[in-house]
Amino acid sequence: MDDVFEAEWDAPQVEVMEALQTWAVAFAELNQLMSSWLDLPTTDANALGQVLWADSSGEPLSPARLGQRIGMTSGSVTVLLNRLEAAGLLARSREHTDRRRVTLRPTPAARERARAFTERSTAEIAAALQQVPAAELEHHAAFIRRMVGAASYAADRLRG
Repeated sequence: MDDVFEAEWDAPQVEVMEALQTWAVAFAELNQLMSSWLDLPTTDANALGQVLWADSSGEPLSPARLGQRIGMTSGSVTVLLNRLEAAGLLARSREHTDRRRVTLRPTPAARERARAFTERSTAEIAAALQQVPAAELEHHAAFIRRMVGAASYAADRLRG
């Protein structure tokens, strides 16, 4: 596509792009509120949220994977993890046969602080998800993955 501003967009395409933008803004606001609720810098709260979510889904993160998820370099992730560990919110463990591999786990204190936030913040999102059939959610998830891939590709190209 040569000029996105001159292209003819179908109404559903415009609606989807506007809905994605609106979701991004709403999600960013929830992240900022979580940051305030947990009394952490936004980046730290976002990282802790990623660690909590991954742990609860049964696929805990490594520092490298966390860095990919939040868009930080390994050095920056190390500094961030040191802060969360010093605050008693995160533990690093070596659970694999390859003892060099580090697994990130939230502490009970982190779970408790996050639970107090999520009890007040996630009911509507959970209800919205539960109203959609699994097959439809899989379809939407595939579309979102394509959009993330396209955005990541564009970002890589812009970085050179």
